[in-house]
Formats: sequence, C-alpha cells, structure tokens
Amino acid sequence: MGHSEYDPGSKGKRPWNAGRLVGAKRGLKLQQVWAIRFWLNNEGRLRDRAMFDLAIDSKLRGCDVVKMKIGDLVSGGRVRSRAIVVQQKTGRPVQFELLEPARASILAWLECRGGTLDDFVFPSRINHNDHVSTRQYARLVDEWVTGIGLLRQDYGTHSLRRTKASIIYKQTGNLRAVQILLGHTKLESTVRYLGVDVEDALALAEGTEV
Repeated sequence: MGHSEYDPGSKGKRPWNAGRLVGAKRGLKLQQVWAIRFWLNNEGRLRDRAMFDLAIDSKLRGCDVVKMKIGDLVSGGRVRSRAIVVQQKTGRPVQFELLEPARASILAWLECRGGTLDDFVFPSRINHNDHVSTRQYARLVDEWVTGIGLLRQDYGTHSLRRTKASIIYKQTGNLRAVQILLGHTKLESTVRYLGVDVEDALALAEGTEV
C-alpha cells in the first residue's frame, strides 16, 4: 500500500518514479493487435473481441467505449461502416470508421447479446441496464496484453486509443488527419499525444540531405 511521508519506514526510500520516464502508455504494434485478436478468439471471449476491435478502430477514450449503445453502431440490422459519438471529455462529436474485422466481431457479439437499440453494447455484469465500468474495462485490457506476454504496466486503455492513430501517423506523416480522428481541438495536443515532436523531427532531419 505504500508509506506515508511521516512513516519512519519511508526514510531513505526512493520515489517509485525515480529514474523512470513516466508518460503515456505505449500503443500496440500491428502484430500485437492481431496476437490479441487470436488470443481472444482462442479463449472464446466474444464480448472482449468486439470491445477490443471497437476500441482500436474508434480510437475513443475508455469512458466513451464503455458507454456506446447498440443504436450508435447498428442501422438497419447491420453494423455501420462509419459511426459518430459525442466525446464525454470534450462534448465534441467525432466520427470513426469500423473496418470489416470490427464489424464482424461486433455483429457476432450483438447476435449473442441481443437487446434493443437503446441498450448498451457492453452491459455490466451486476446491472444489465448499466454499462461496463471504466475500471472493469481497464482490468480487461490488462488481461488482454498479459495474455500475449506483454507487461501490463506498459499498457493501458489509452494504448488502444493510441494504437491506430500512431500507425496512421507513421504510415502517412499526416498530423492533421490524426488530429481529426482523435477529436483533438489543438494540433499541439496531437503532437504531445503521439510523442512525435523530437523523435520524428530528428528522423526527418536525418533523411534530408542539403
């Protein structure tokens, strides 16, 4: 549980973050994304596969992922290829795409789950009229990453939000597009979020001869 600063036992103890670079959780690599998908399939975790795919494609914060309703994702009995949600943190709408793997896993889960358009996609185990909590979502992410041999302390729910955005940036170098996809109001926020300000600037400089 840790020590109080007034405890005798705390004297001489180094801070937990001494010598560490503490910052945003890292995103997943493409092969790790597919490794988690295979692991979830092998474990028969239909709900978790749908939740994971939705989180990756939507690039939403955990608080927005868990509050998604069936009507946000489904139209005419089919999972939408594009959806829009108002972000809890900013109150601003953001649009996102759902590719075929995500649409297939979400549809498989909803066919099993049932429910109406007004129901939450991922209901709570305690109260089916409520949604999975952000704490439970975080615990599930821990299980997913450790399931493929990754260290849980290196990854979190924001890793899923960051994953596709980071891949898109590395493939295109288009910060403005990533800003729109993440729903950031300022480009500087996207730069800090992806951690591209120093590393990528140096990479560009190293690849440019004058």
